[in-house]
Amino acid sequence: MSIPKQFMVAGVAAATLALAACSTGSADPGSSPDAGGSESPASALSGSLEFMTGTSVDSELYVKYEELTDAFTAENPDVDIELVPSSTDHEGELKTRLASGNIPDIWMTHGWSLLRYSEFLMPLQDEEWAASLSEALKPAMMGDDGSLYAMPIDVDIAGLLYNADVLAEAGWAPEDITTWDDFDAAAADVKALGKTPIYTAGKDRWPTGLFVDWIAPGAFDDAALDAMLDGEFQAADYQVALDKIAQWRDADLYNPDYSSATSDDISLALAQGDTAFSFLMNFVAVTAFTYNPDANIGFMPIPSADGGDPYLVGGEKNALGIWKDTESPEAALAYVDFLAQPDSLSQLAQAAGSAPGLTYATADLGGLQSSFDTYVGVAPTVPYFDRIYMPNGAWDAIVSTAEGVLTDQMSMDEAMSKIESDFDSLYAQQSE
Repeated sequence: MSIPKQFMVAGVAAATLALAACSTGSADPGSSPDAGGSESPASALSGSLEFMTGTSVDSELYVKYEELTDAFTAENPDVDIELVPSSTDHEGELKTRLASGNIPDIWMTHGWSLLRYSEFLMPLQDEEWAASLSEALKPAMMGDDGSLYAMPIDVDIAGLLYNADVLAEAGWAPEDITTWDDFDAAAADVKALGKTPIYTAGKDRWPTGLFVDWIAPGAFDDAALDAMLDGEFQAADYQVALDKIAQWRDADLYNPDYSSATSDDISLALAQGDTAFSFLMNFVAVTAFTYNPDANIGFMPIPSADGGDPYLVGGEKNALGIWKDTESPEAALAYVDFLAQPDSLSQLAQAAGSAPGLTYATADLGGLQSSFDTYVGVAPTVPYFDRIYMPNGAWDAIVSTAEGVLTDQMSMDEAMSKIESDFDSLYAQQSE
């Protein structure tokens, strides 16, 4: 795999500065905002805010949002904040609400603050915390003119989640798996133990699309990626991801309860040692540690389909944007600035299982710390494939075609025809 320089996620090492041996809230904020950047007295704040969190009600991050929101409203009793947990289709629901004019005051932008949502969002580059934006996030979040439309909770860096004890029982160590052939052999040995090699969540649906985001970057060379950016769908390269999904289906490597499984079920399976691998973000591991604090879970780089170096994926995820026409702008700004304070942000990033998105905050990543120390800043980090190389609106097609192949409800020809057709039509729409 060759990674174009203009899309390499830069400065990952800066994003993880002082992660090791740091505890939540222990950081020296340096030039960070002393009181969230708001000069107004607490008694002057009033209004009602709806916050679409983009995370499930049982996640560690949602629980932390609840705690910090209670602390903010205790200081600002005339501000009412409604936290809305994620549906199974956060982006689809948000798209509908933006189109209908029923727009939340704050929402999790999930990688799209600049390219998809900026016309709806309040510019935030003049907030005090903005000067501390992680270098790793600037390519995805900052416009050429320095514009910024969301406050990042974390730097979303992920790889293949694994349970090291399950792998060891099967005769493997994470560092032994550097190619897809290695992965396939390890998965077969896990299956021979009577355990599930790959656990994923069909009920939530969206995790199935992540197989494409994880596998596809290693199947394209620079020329093919440039062609995708120019609107020329590269079918043979894209199909590599769907072929792997089909191969693992035929080898019976997925959890048999796929259709009813949720991301929380993945966490439980990792915690209990019932599965070896998950193609999902680190929040799944964070939740797993709540079930079993001693679980031997980490993440490793993703093998490259073209034989190149294994890589991590990353970019913007848990970032908060404010609707530019909110009826309570002062309250919304004060709340987001409160969450941007060093102690608040450290707690949120730790709950998300990632490095903080602002450089003055730190987080103790617990069981994931070793993976961060070993791989982040060492293995190359590439952006989420769909956010750069697929046109706006393509995620639904990515999920439905990956799901169709995994469940054997779509032939490969049907899946590829749909994804290429949707790519062409959506690219044409965004070019108008």
